[in-house]
Amino acid sequence: MIRLVRDTLGASMASPSRHHSGGQPEVISSSGDRVTLVVDHTRFIVDPSLFTREPNTMLGRMFSSGLEFVHTNERGEYNVAEGISSSVFRAVLEYYKTGVVRCPPSVSVPELREACDYLLVPFSADVVRCKNLRGLLHELSNDGARHQFEEFLESLLLPLMVRAATSGDRECHLVVLLDDDVVDWDEDYPPQMGEEASQTLKSTALYRFFKYIENRDVVKQVLKERGLKKIRLGIEGYPTHKEKVRTRPGGRAEVIYNYVQRPFIHMSWEKEEAKSRHVDFQCFKSKSVTDLAEATADPPIDRPAEVIDGPPRVEPPPPPAHEPPGGEELEGAVGGVDPAAGLDAL
Repeated sequence: MIRLVRDTLGASMASPSRHHSGGQPEVISSSGDRVTLVVDHTRFIVDPSLFTREPNTMLGRMFSSGLEFVHTNERGEYNVAEGISSSVFRAVLEYYKTGVVRCPPSVSVPELREACDYLLVPFSADVVRCKNLRGLLHELSNDGARHQFEEFLESLLLPLMVRAATSGDRECHLVVLLDDDVVDWDEDYPPQMGEEASQTLKSTALYRFFKYIENRDVVKQVLKERGLKKIRLGIEGYPTHKEKVRTRPGGRAEVIYNYVQRPFIHMSWEKEEAKSRHVDFQCFKSKSVTDLAEATADPPIDRPAEVIDGPPRVEPPPPPAHEPPGGEELEGAVGGVDPAAGLDAL
């Protein structure tokens, strides 16, 4: 991850050329007014006017607003973009000269994307050139999915969430149906839906959006950023219409419904979910009187509370009927019977 440091950030915006430690710096601009940026132990010597042409980027903002908040090292150089490799920074610098960022073969697309976001350089199909089309299109799809779902959230999902909240619920379970799905439940024999109360919305566009696993990952990220919890997305069977009714033994009717596989989304905005689903039961001493002697006693008899938890108490067996004198046990005696008495005594 790239560490955002204000001082180093400002320094990175001020350096105009490139060079490796121990070698000759490669000068990008021949202007006399130049600054040196140090990124990943590599020096870049650049003309600050390159950055001021793009004032919406991080480097452009730094050089357009002045360098009063930027600090240099003992050599007058600006240490910038800590966490960004020199090869990635070199590719991003090309944007200020040509308007295009070419991803080096040794750099992954997510790494280039992270650097562009850090330096506020646009990451789009018009700017980025990459041989790894799958990686590039994946990043572009993530951006498109985020923007698309934010529109779905405001126009389709939020009204249903508000309806659930105004009725006192603190979670919402939504099933996405197709525009041409027909739901016709029998009023006398409705389907068994379980404990979760589901709401439905019809949107073929949202249905197609949810069929991609990557889009569902983006949805989870967006909802988490909005403060929602217990987010679950998947596909489940939803009953549309009754197919037939058959009679079970005993005269009980059993209804068979037709089910279709449709995506669902579940979310919660409950704050004290750890407390609302559990009830603490405590044991108190019973005040009811079940003993007649206790009821008529004056003053009342204070008896200890009975222990209701755990196995019943087992009393020890009574002592033998005949004990030897002096409390000493005779050798060979079993159960208090004198072995000298013979077998008939047993």
